[in-house]
Amino acid sequence: MRALLAVTLGGLIGTGLRLACDLTFPHADGELPVETLIVNLVGTFALGWLVGGLWTRPAVPGWLKAGLGSGVIGSFTTLSAVMASLLVLTREGEAWLAALYLVVSVVGGLLLAAAGL
Repeated sequence: MRALLAVTLGGLIGTGLRLACDLTFPHADGELPVETLIVNLVGTFALGWLVGGLWTRPAVPGWLKAGLGSGVIGSFTTLSAVMASLLVLTREGEAWLAALYLVVSVVGGLLLAAAGL
């Protein structure tokens, strides 16, 4: 129950931050979505920093990890989770699996976005 509350609160924070970025750096259709690029790059860095640092400490509770990762970062951006997964797979010696995951994520995402349109 504590993890659910942490993710919910973190989601509110991350969504608010994302909206603030969208309002601060608006773009028209057909223009480079700079705010999305910035958000995704910042989120990727933040999640990598958390996974590589804070989350390696045994004393950090699971609800805090869930609140920061899935809640704040997850609602702020989605690319950060993909990049973190790729880094973990590569670090674990699974470069081929990381490459496959990247291709499927990008190609699959484009195909599904096109299907959704």
